[in-house]
Amino acid sequence: MFLCRSTTPARLPPMKTYDGSRVVIGLLQRRASKDPAENLAQTLAAAREAARSGVQIICTQELFKTQYFCQSEDVDNFKLAEPIPGPTTEAFQKLARQRRVVIIASLFERRAQGLYHNTAAVIDADGTIVGLYRKMHIPDDPLYYEKFYFTPGDLGFRAFQTRYCKVGVLICWDQWFPEAARLTAMEGAQILFYPTAIGWHPAEKAKSGTVQLEAWKTIQRAHAIANGIPVAAVNRVGLENPVGGDGIEFWGTSFIAGPFGEVLAEATDSEEETLIATVDLESIETIRMHWPFLRDRRVDAYNGLVRRWSSP
Repeated sequence: MFLCRSTTPARLPPMKTYDGSRVVIGLLQRRASKDPAENLAQTLAAAREAARSGVQIICTQELFKTQYFCQSEDVDNFKLAEPIPGPTTEAFQKLARQRRVVIIASLFERRAQGLYHNTAAVIDADGTIVGLYRKMHIPDDPLYYEKFYFTPGDLGFRAFQTRYCKVGVLICWDQWFPEAARLTAMEGAQILFYPTAIGWHPAEKAKSGTVQLEAWKTIQRAHAIANGIPVAAVNRVGLENPVGGDGIEFWGTSFIAGPFGEVLAEATDSEEETLIATVDLESIETIRMHWPFLRDRRVDAYNGLVRRWSSP
């Protein structure tokens, strides 16, 4: 199984030919400036370089075009949203057509007047938008005031057939919920992507930073194991404090895990990187045959999962 972590174009792998069993995926771990146009240009450049080097499926970090504006509740931030299709998806569609790559782009979607979502657009290798995933679980925590901005997704948990494989997408807070990963896998997803924006409150880092980061990695690796599919999580890096104060120190550490939870590639917690690995899709069946969690599920006994709690 080939894997590569890249911080410079010279370290990227050579162009690969698609054979139906192995897929090269690339995660764009970036810093975000206060200028959306600059963020878009730099992300497009990173995606273009990855595509030239043989990556077949590219995924951006969550809300890559802006700094993480949810650190405050400010109606002016709604001006950052855009429709889908729109100018950003059109730019990625053009790149997808030119380089024959699949692109997963995480955007602040303006669906209608007064209706906004945290959305991932899945663009196929011919430039068509094959579908959208709208973030289902919306957090509301200190400096993560997402409920002010985002309507919970109404498209459900989905998988999208692309030229190279069937991909599932979940977004950030979704990554803590095993039900979301399971339902997406049950839709046939062969790789599960998690565009993410997560980090430390700087005042808490010394005391609980390590355990928070390890919990984040562990829960997603567990999704890979429980469902027998590769998982790819892409996070941002850098300290962002658009409203002053301590802000959030985003911990990067983007990673790609195989279907048994093994880490194939992992980025640093502080540097911009294009993280690349080749995943073996045939290993999904091998893992599931020997660890038959799907076979042994007691679907007749899980009705209680649709309740909030076991008692009124």
